[in-house]
Amino acid sequence: MSEESIENSKAPLIEHFIELRKRILRSICVLSFTFLVAFIFSENIYLFLVDPYEQIMGENSQMIYTAPQEFLIVKLKIALFGALLITFPYFCLEIYSFIAPGLYKKEKIAMVPYFVCSPILFFLGALTVHFFIMPLALNFFSDMQIKNANSVTVLMVPKVSEYLNLITSLIIAFGLCFQLPVLLSLLARVGFITSDYLKRGRKYAVVLVFLIAAFLTPPDLISQIGLAIPTLLLYEISILIVSMIEKRKDNDY
Repeated sequence: MSEESIENSKAPLIEHFIELRKRILRSICVLSFTFLVAFIFSENIYLFLVDPYEQIMGENSQMIYTAPQEFLIVKLKIALFGALLITFPYFCLEIYSFIAPGLYKKEKIAMVPYFVCSPILFFLGALTVHFFIMPLALNFFSDMQIKNANSVTVLMVPKVSEYLNLITSLIIAFGLCFQLPVLLSLLARVGFITSDYLKRGRKYAVVLVFLIAAFLTPPDLISQIGLAIPTLLLYEISILIVSMIEKRKDNDY
């Protein structure tokens, strides 16, 4: 591409802001529509989220809310959280479409896997929480109940809002930690890290991962270990991906 064609393809700064505003407005419209749809089906979404609780506690399991407006607020939170999850791939598409005109062909091709893998890994983290971590954690908590006819009965009957806060915090924590291969491979592509650097820092990574897991998850050992182990596995996978990126760079040169 000649310098003249590059100059001709450069849009004035104001046009970039107009384009950015259009994409932001489109994203807000999509998010608002998705929010309304998610609110209509918020009860169904909540029943899906409490499925691990029902599996552990049985079909006659119960939850409570102690304020008249509590379940309405829960439904609004579910709608917003669901809308953000559903529209996350669309946001990634809008971001890519905005920056793509300023990239060369090789750069465009190189960026596609990151925008594709990021939503997929986030959803994998969310599925891990729903089908693996929550059943383990709830089974651990339910064993603490006291069912004795000769003493006070202590039963686990969670509030709808507290259960939602627990599972959404775990989904966000796992979704973010599952972005590790994307982050490390991107840093390797721009030359900030190498596979040897990651291998040498493995022992520090183990400590850091457990500290992050303790910070992001509720104060129970099941959730912390459940987050730390997959993250460490993703760290090892990231080393392999970074090694592949380095070999490809060497072949290009």
